Amino acid sequence: MVENKTKPNEISPADFIASVEPERRRTEGLILLDLFEKTTGWKPRMWGTSIVGFGEYHYKYESGREGDSLATGFSPRKAKLSIYIMPGYASYQSYLDRLGKYTLGKSCLYINKLDDIDLDVLAELIKVGVADLSKKYPVKSS
Repeated sequence: MVENKTKPNEISPADFIASVEPERRRTEGLILLDLFEKTTGWKPRMWGTSIVGFGEYHYKYESGREGDSLATGFSPRKAKLSIYIMPGYASYQSYLDRLGKYTLGKSCLYINKLDDIDLDVLAELIKVGVADLSKKYPVKSS
């Protein structure tokens, strides 16, 4: 069985964000940290070296593959901000239509800068994503 590469660890999310470059990403990371904490009510936890995660769930696929993952989170990467909504974004077009400028991956929303989006809509996306994930897997706080 293949193990997940991205696992929770004891790195401080605040220390990680303090080390982020450039400064604009560091500032945006602090804004996202506050937004995710207020929206989820959970404490942040680092997953791998660059993902700030909130909540956790255990998944098991029909293939037999299973593991643990963050319920939602973000990474203030140099090129773009990455926002993780674990059920993916396929069902959330009505939110995405109101969000602003972004590009999508399967479970990842890429944003050039926070000024490009509506943070209230992002908070709605976080809430609905966690709620939908909770319908499929038990989600626990972090």
